[in-house]
Amino acid sequence: MREPKPPLSVRELIELSLMAALMVGTQVAMAALPNINIVSVLIILTVIVYGAKAFYSVAVFVLLEGMIYGFGPWFINYLYVWAILVGVALLCRKNENALIWAVIAGLFGLIFGLFCAIPYLFIGGPAMALSYWVSGIPFDITHCISNFVLTLLLINPLKKLLLKLRTAG
Repeated sequence: MREPKPPLSVRELIELSLMAALMVGTQVAMAALPNINIVSVLIILTVIVYGAKAFYSVAVFVLLEGMIYGFGPWFINYLYVWAILVGVALLCRKNENALIWAVIAGLFGLIFGLFCAIPYLFIGGPAMALSYWVSGIPFDITHCISNFVLTLLLINPLKKLLLKLRTAG
């Protein structure tokens, strides 16, 4: 009887850990630019290359973000918001068109604040959730535009680089 294959090889564990570190590092490096980062691009890229194993990178990313910035109410949002992007990317994983990925990333940026308002529905009711969401709309618009542009520009070159690095070892 054959031994069952582990869910992750050591190489994949290292690569997925590095992707999580890259997500955190780039977000911290770009923190002075509100809602402008390449985390969405990196998550989509991780899904394209690793499939559902991208959830591992996102889980580490979220945990590291909590360790850096503290475990405030925003942390609850991060536990599911980034997983939603992984799920959407999994559904579209076979897509090769950068424009479609850019639209997905842009829409995700636009509704990011709406997703983040969900816990406030339970904390303070509909008025609190609505005020949280509406007050963040300018940031969501920035997030939308930056996600769209950065994904359009970076998804294909980063995919090519990551696939080349994976085959180099």
